[in-house]
Amino acid sequence: MSKGSNFWVIGGEFGSMNFHKLVEGSAQVQGPFKTRKEAEDAWRVVSEENRHKAGVRFSIVEEPARVSA
Repeated sequence: MSKGSNFWVIGGEFGSMNFHKLVEGSAQVQGPFKTRKEAEDAWRVVSEENRHKAGVRFSIVEEPARVSA
């Protein structure tokens, strides 16, 4: 039996424009959200709050559904 996936909004400020390494202490995680729509709404809010900062980026990630044995 599988449970639904969770969605998360993750990101923060990156040290360079290649977006490989977060600035220490800037990481943010929001969630879990039960639907992608809820995660997209949260992503829009946090992205809008940080739109003036070129080195800040957020993404939506989906946690794999868990399958019980």
